[in-house]
Amino acid sequence: MSLASRIAKVNRSEFLFSQYRITRRAKANPESHSLDLLYLEQQPLEPLLVETPYAVTLTNCWGLRVDQHESEKLAGCQSQRTTPECYEPYLQQQPLQNPPSSSSPPVLNSKSIWPVSSSSPSPDLLPQELAPWLGGRTPAERHLLRALHLQTSSSRIPKMCPSLSRAFWTSVTKLGLHTKPRMPPCDFTPEKYQSLAYDRVLEVHRLHFPPVPTAYFPKPLLLHQGHMEWLFDHEGNRYLDCFSGIVTVSVGHCHPKVNAVAQKQLGRLWHTSALFFHSPTHEFAEKLLALLPEPLKVIFFVNSGSEANDLAMLMARAHTNRTDLISFRGAYHGCSPYTLGLTNVGPFRTELPSGLGCQSTMCPDVFRGPWGGSHCRDSPVQTIRKCSCAPDCCQARDQYIEQFKDTLNTSVAKSIAGFFAEPIQGVNGVVQYPKGFLKEAFRLVREREGVCIADEVQTGFGRLGSHFWGFQTHDILPDIVTMAKGIGNGFPMAAVVTTPEIAKSLAKCMYHFNTFGGSPMACAIGSAVLEVIKEENLQENSQEVGTYMLQKLAELRDEFEIVGDVRGKGLMIGIEMVKDKMGRQPLPQEEVNQIHEDCKRMGLIIGRGGIFAQTFRIAPSMCISKPDVHFAVEVFRSALIQHMERRAQQNS
Repeated sequence: MSLASRIAKVNRSEFLFSQYRITRRAKANPESHSLDLLYLEQQPLEPLLVETPYAVTLTNCWGLRVDQHESEKLAGCQSQRTTPECYEPYLQQQPLQNPPSSSSPPVLNSKSIWPVSSSSPSPDLLPQELAPWLGGRTPAERHLLRALHLQTSSSRIPKMCPSLSRAFWTSVTKLGLHTKPRMPPCDFTPEKYQSLAYDRVLEVHRLHFPPVPTAYFPKPLLLHQGHMEWLFDHEGNRYLDCFSGIVTVSVGHCHPKVNAVAQKQLGRLWHTSALFFHSPTHEFAEKLLALLPEPLKVIFFVNSGSEANDLAMLMARAHTNRTDLISFRGAYHGCSPYTLGLTNVGPFRTELPSGLGCQSTMCPDVFRGPWGGSHCRDSPVQTIRKCSCAPDCCQARDQYIEQFKDTLNTSVAKSIAGFFAEPIQGVNGVVQYPKGFLKEAFRLVREREGVCIADEVQTGFGRLGSHFWGFQTHDILPDIVTMAKGIGNGFPMAAVVTTPEIAKSLAKCMYHFNTFGGSPMACAIGSAVLEVIKEENLQENSQEVGTYMLQKLAELRDEFEIVGDVRGKGLMIGIEMVKDKMGRQPLPQEEVNQIHEDCKRMGLIIGRGGIFAQTFRIAPSMCISKPDVHFAVEVFRSALIQHMERRAQQNS
C-alpha cells in the first residue's frame, strides 16, 4: 500500500505527544508523500497507555516540530521538502528485542523508541501480531493500533529528531476522530438568511402541519439555500447532500443551466393545460421518448410518482380486464389511496380499506432473505454470505422464483392484471435482487396475461451508471414505465410511458385528463435536465464515482461489525446496520439515530430506509465528485467510531 493511502487511514486523528495534542486535518498528497496541513494544540489530556510488542518511531514529520520545551502552532501553512527541521508524517514500526508474551500487557513508551535505519525490518506482520490485543480493546484503541501499521517505500528517510526520542509516545490518547473532517472546497457563498426565526418555524409546524413526524433529527434542519451537491442551513452551515431530497435532485441543486431555462420559461408562459399546445411540452416528450426502446412510445404527463403509479395501475387493469396486481414486500410505489395497495412498507400501511386487489410476494433480498450468496447482485459489492454457485447459475434466484410461482398459484386469479417492480428497491433500503430474477418473473407474469410495470421513480435517468434506465440492467422490457423525482431535478413532475396498444385500452374505458401534467414550466425544466445529463456526462460520473464510493464503503463493512451490508449500483447505495454480521438482526433504531445525527453534525446528509429504518440510503446528485465521496466516507467512519466508543463506555 502506498504511503498516501496509509496516511489516509489515520487522517484527521489526534495523538498525545507528551503534553501536546496534535490534530491532523489534511488530505494526503500522493505526489509529495505529505499532508497538506497540520495543527498543534497545547492541551493536557488524560493519558491512555497503548500496549504493543512493537516500538513506534515518528519520522519525516512535514509541517511539524515538537520538543520538550517549545511547540509551534502551524495554522494554514505548508512546509517545503527543503525545510530541514520538518519530518513527513508517517509511523514506522520495529520489533523490540524482547517483546512481551501475548498474555502479558506490553507497554509502549519513550524507552521503546528505536532509531530508524534503512535496514529496518518490515512491519507487515504487525496486524497479525497484534491480534491477541485487538479483540478486547475499545474501538478507538483498535483503530489506533491499526493506524500504527504504516510504512513507506521511499528511501529518503531523514534522521530522527533527538527530542522526540525523549518526549514522543510518553503516552497516547484515544484516537480523536470526533474532530470534523474537512469538507472539499465550495466556491459558492449563500445569501444571508432573513426569514422566519428557527423557533417560529418550529411553532408554525407544530400548530399547523399534519401531526406526523416526518422530519429527520431531534432538531430538524432548516435549510436555506442549495448549490449543486451542497446545502446551506439558516445559520450558514454547509452540508454535503447525499440524499438529494429523497433521490430527487438529479443534476445538482439550482444547476445554473436548469435555473436559466426555468427563468426564461417563467417569463414566457407558466401554464396552459392540455386544452392548448405549447412547444416545450412536445419537445420534451420527443427527447424523453428517444431514450426509451420500442414500443414504449406513448407518454402521459402527471405530477408525482404516486400519481404515475396510480395511473399505471389503472392502465394495467383497463388493458387486461383483470384486477389482481402483485408487488414485492418492502416495495414502495406511492402513498395515494390507490397505490397504498402496492406499497408494502409497514409505516405506510393503513387499517382503512385501500388499494384493493393487490397481493404481495416475497422480496428476493439476498442479504436479509432466506437465500443469498456471494455472486447474486449486479453490483461491485456482494454480500458477505457464501455460496457454491457456478458463475452461470444462482441457487438463490431459483429459490426466490419458486416463491414467486407459489404466489401466482395460490394468491391471485389464473389471469392477472400485472406486476409492479422497482429495478432496485429504494425506500426498503436499496435492496437488489438476484441477477436474472426479474427476467424470469416477467416471463411468468406474461404467461398469466399480465403486464409488467417498471417503477423508475428512483432508479431512472442515469443514476445507476451502467444504463439510463434501471430495467435495462435486468435485460428486460416492461410494458409500462413510471418515472418522477429526477426527471425534473426537484420540480414537481412525473410521467408514465407505455405502448400504443395499452394507451388505446385506457382511452376506451375513460377520458384521462390532468390539469398540471406536462405544464410548460415542467417540460422546459425536464428538457434542460436531459441536456445537462448528456453534456456533463453525469451517467458516466454515476458509474465511476458510485463504484468508487461502494468500494470505499465496503472497506468500512469489513472494518466494523455493525455494518452488515453495503450494496447498490451507481449512485444508489445502501448501508445496512446490524447488531452483528452473523445474526444480521437490525441495529436498534436509537443507535442508528445516533450515527445519523453524528453524520449531520459533521456536515453529511444521508437518508434512511428499510423495514426497521436500519439502512442508510446514499443517493447524491449525479454531479458529486470523488473528493466529495472521500469526505462522506471519512465522516461515516468517524460516526461509526464514535458510536463504538459510546457502546464501549456503556458496557464498561
